[in-house]
Amino acid sequence: MSSVAVLTQESFNEHRSGLVCPYPPFIGAGDEEALPTYKDAFPPLPEKASSPDGTQEPANAWTSKIRPLKSSVITQVFHVPLEERKYKDINQFGEGDQAKVCVDIMHKTGAHLELSMAKDQGLSIMVSGKLDAVMKARKEIVSRLQTQASATVAIPKEHHRFVIGKNGEKLQELELKTATKIQIPRPDDPSNHIKISGTKEGLEKAKHEILLISAEQDKRAVERVNIDKVYHPFITGAYNKLVGEMMHETGARINVPPPSVNKTEIVITGEKEQVALAVAMIKKIYEEKQKNATTIAVEVKKSQHKYVIGPKGNTLQEILEKTGVSVEIPPPDSSSETVILRGEPDRLGQALTEVYAKVHIEFTEGEDRITLEGPTKDMQMVQSQMEAIVTDLISRMDYTEIIVDPKFHRHLIGKGGANINRIKDMHKVSVRIPPDNEKSNLIRIEGDPQGVQEASKELLELASRMENERTKDLIIEQRFHRAIIGQKGEKIKDVRDKFPEVIINFPDPSAKSDIVQLRGPRNEVEKCSKFMAKMVADMVENGFSVSVPIFKQFHKNIIGKGGANIKKIREETNTRIDLPAENSNSEMIVITGKKENCEAARVRILAIQKELANITEMEVSIPSKLHNSLIGSKGRFVRSIMEECGGVHIHFPTEGSGIDTVTIRGPAEEVEKAKKQLLSLAEEKQTKSHTVELKAKPEYHKFLIGKGGGNIRKVRDSTGARIIFPTVDDEDQELITVVGTEDAVREAQKELEELIRSLDNVVEDVMTVETKHHRYFVARRGQVLRDIADEYGGVMVSFPRTGTNSDKVTLKGAKDCVEAAKKRMLEIIEDLDAQVTMECVIPQKFHRSIMGPKGSRIQAITRDHNVQIKFPERLDAPGKGPAIENGEANGEVLVTEEAATPVDPAAHKKCDIIMLSGRKERCEAAVEALKALVPVTTEVEVPFELHRYIIGQKGSGIRKMMDEFEVNIQVPAPELQSDIISITGLANHLDRAKDGLLERVKELTAEQEDRSLRSFKLTITVDPKYHPKIIGRKGAIITNIRTEHDVNIQFPDKNDENQVQDQITITGYEHKATAAKDAIQAIVDELEEMISEDITLDARVHARIIGARGKGIRRIMDEFKVDLRFPVPGAADPNQVSVTGRPELVDEAIDHLLNLEEEYVSAVVHSVVYKGRDRGPSKGFVVREAPWQTGTEKAPDMSSSEDFPSFGAPVAATAKASPWGPKRF
Repeated sequence: MSSVAVLTQESFNEHRSGLVCPYPPFIGAGDEEALPTYKDAFPPLPEKASSPDGTQEPANAWTSKIRPLKSSVITQVFHVPLEERKYKDINQFGEGDQAKVCVDIMHKTGAHLELSMAKDQGLSIMVSGKLDAVMKARKEIVSRLQTQASATVAIPKEHHRFVIGKNGEKLQELELKTATKIQIPRPDDPSNHIKISGTKEGLEKAKHEILLISAEQDKRAVERVNIDKVYHPFITGAYNKLVGEMMHETGARINVPPPSVNKTEIVITGEKEQVALAVAMIKKIYEEKQKNATTIAVEVKKSQHKYVIGPKGNTLQEILEKTGVSVEIPPPDSSSETVILRGEPDRLGQALTEVYAKVHIEFTEGEDRITLEGPTKDMQMVQSQMEAIVTDLISRMDYTEIIVDPKFHRHLIGKGGANINRIKDMHKVSVRIPPDNEKSNLIRIEGDPQGVQEASKELLELASRMENERTKDLIIEQRFHRAIIGQKGEKIKDVRDKFPEVIINFPDPSAKSDIVQLRGPRNEVEKCSKFMAKMVADMVENGFSVSVPIFKQFHKNIIGKGGANIKKIREETNTRIDLPAENSNSEMIVITGKKENCEAARVRILAIQKELANITEMEVSIPSKLHNSLIGSKGRFVRSIMEECGGVHIHFPTEGSGIDTVTIRGPAEEVEKAKKQLLSLAEEKQTKSHTVELKAKPEYHKFLIGKGGGNIRKVRDSTGARIIFPTVDDEDQELITVVGTEDAVREAQKELEELIRSLDNVVEDVMTVETKHHRYFVARRGQVLRDIADEYGGVMVSFPRTGTNSDKVTLKGAKDCVEAAKKRMLEIIEDLDAQVTMECVIPQKFHRSIMGPKGSRIQAITRDHNVQIKFPERLDAPGKGPAIENGEANGEVLVTEEAATPVDPAAHKKCDIIMLSGRKERCEAAVEALKALVPVTTEVEVPFELHRYIIGQKGSGIRKMMDEFEVNIQVPAPELQSDIISITGLANHLDRAKDGLLERVKELTAEQEDRSLRSFKLTITVDPKYHPKIIGRKGAIITNIRTEHDVNIQFPDKNDENQVQDQITITGYEHKATAAKDAIQAIVDELEEMISEDITLDARVHARIIGARGKGIRRIMDEFKVDLRFPVPGAADPNQVSVTGRPELVDEAIDHLLNLEEEYVSAVVHSVVYKGRDRGPSKGFVVREAPWQTGTEKAPDMSSSEDFPSFGAPVAATAKASPWGPKRF
């Protein structure tokens, strides 16, 4: 039989019988094999590759031969004392501001941070990474986790630039080095104060560095005295009092480096006499202390150094002030424990007493031991206080450990620690869930005994529920994932809030997976699955899309003024409508949403186009088998027909649908042309279609097509073949396709090839153009010449240089192109010679309206009638603004002598005259077009009391009407009390606006009548004691009555003594208010029939009956339709419970409660007896095959400092073998 070793740990909870598991651990002979072995419980550490004497040790699983690499990563530890911590709340699990700050710092700097809490509640941060990342992280830690102090240092203004350095490098280096923020006043700021913010230590360093920089640049005397660092405290004095007195006495500035800066140089600046006096005083102190001071060295544990230093070094300063002795502490990164006291011999004893004057408390990690150090008298008092605290904790605290599978730990914690924090707050306990790296299934709960029991029960219930969870894979197309998640996760957050117990995991976008995983309780997962499936179905339904071809010139009308039309269609049809960009050639408007909604939006958009233009729609029957050939490669054939027929829209049915109907939409005459061409092409395809491809330079295409397609039409008419030119989107811009019968194609090919050959024959010709017309051709950077070149095969037209007085113009290009260009230029010259100037008188107040937005209306008239239009200057700003020409502010103002002569009152004002120039007939047509744009005004009579409703909130109503009808509506001022509303706009818009306004008046009149009907009031008298019952829980009953009867119900204000407390007011339609009154009266009648009975229920079972969050009591009240009232804490009879309801239901509820009481009381009594059983002694942690049982070794002595050395304590060398294996230190 193998031996069994028992290790017993002292426990402070031995006397707490009944609070932990009543069964003592028992190890029988049969159970011994199930115990872990010593090696399983305490696996040995890895052995070194070779033993000290050079012999090779066997390799094990822990060791591996890895070539050492020099790392560029460094690690530094920063400590933030408790009094300097910015965030001191450590009660939250898994969250907290300082944890969030650290994560942000890691992301920002690239360094790795690890936080730990010291027993003094100080914060230790270990930072790993590259040097520059660690330094940046240090600066962030100091500024964001440590409380910030601020200080100012004054140095001469001319020294500021030296602190900043070249390109600010010196300042950045200084801020990084001292972990502070340094603000230097701007050059135009007269202040010479530099503001520093950061930690106290950083402030001192930064001030020292800035003063050093200033001292170096100071033109006054600067003296540097090297004094051993150990004598600096005697020169500064306690709390810097002595150095302050010296500066005050001498007037010099003395800069002593702070203790954290390892420099011996003291810098003195000021007037020469002042500096000399200060230097003498410093040297005197130094020589005196060097001569008289002695030292004494004492050993103080490293862990006690912080107590000797004191908060912010106050203890050291206090000792220096009291005794005149300086205490030198080794730096934190040193392993030395030697503290040196330096001072007068007769003062050293007193200083030593001060060092040991305070009691230091140390908690031993992993042991039930607290170490106290200090004077005997003080230690006895502290010990008694500590024992009292421990006794108090033992008397009122308990702990338990529960086993939960680690895979459920993160679910117990919840998102951001929500679940575990709720349990901790509710039960007032501390819960420790082991981190993932421990791989432990043990959860420890500490706190009030009852709280520990309830928290343990709740956690085990949660874990049990998770074990019963199911996982379901939902297949959702990845294209819907982003829409389900929503912007910034808003939509999926709503789903998770609706199903809080279900965990929803989406696949990574890069995985291109359609599987969404749901995990949680079976019923909740099913509900969530159905909900998400419905979401996807809605998205599929709402994802229907249709494209509507709308002529480009009508897109602005579809949008409407300020987007009014498109917004209205979107809102009323609940669709998304996307229009192509203004600079796009596309005419397609895309509508997305439900199919029926898209169709409704499509109909409305087409209706707008039909209303604005003479648009007709025609259907042509063409066999579906010919559709693809008629459309052509990438739509080339059908596109050529649409372009040739004035941009009509031709819509073919979906491929594979088998439908023969082709829809043509556009102006009537163009639709007819397109129909003929489609049918002709279809006939050719049905007989025998032949295709030939030709090549021609892109610049020849416009000439081959001719103005308005004249040239190409001649070829088609003469041959019967269709000629298709490439579009901008086609890859091959030289390819011309000829389609038709073989003979027709051959003829067309012959004619086109002849034309192309003639275009390749370049000639040069000269024509005469009078110099007065030259400017027209070369104006606007030669726009006219560029248009001619584009239209006539790239003909180059050269005008003579300005000032040569030559009228010879040279044309160079293909012979036919040159002739055509020459002919076009002669036509232009003829137009210029035939130009006249005409006046159009329109009052200036209408000019802005006529021009339209950004001059669009005038530009359209100029383009359509080929005239020049020039508006006069505004009368209210003579000489300041330029005249407006052709809708653009680039006209010129001509001032003549006639302007200075007196004006005939009967004559037209100059500011009203618009000048037009061009051919006479064109100018006359343009004048008519201008006059048609002059707005007219009509008046509509609307009752004055309706005006404010027409205007709407902040004018929204009237603005909407003006945008919709493109008019201006003027409502008279309230003080005029007028019924007349004026509408101003274009004549064709006024009728629509007037009808719209009168329609709105009808709506408002109907609303007024409805409001008067809705304002009927009646009251009902109800005893105030019934009011809460009528209102219901969270207003549920009264809200239901209000919603069902569409009324407003007002209860009296309890705090208003003037109100009658038994009157309830109901407002609404008369018949609905009466129905609501009857509903309330029915509730009152039912309440008056109710009785209330008091019963006695054992107070110990009240909590069980009420249940978690009142679930139990609500279930009983819902089942028996009664109201239960339990006594409040401190009530005279804690066992009395009131039951209110109808007599028969009250009796049933009382019987049910008494049955529950009997059941719960027996369980409580059994539990008390069960807990009172003797637990027996605990045998602690048991293992098999321990070293001290299998060999001659003894068990380790727990009181021995050799077997259990303290960290940092010296260990004597020994040859004795240890049960723990060979020593490695």
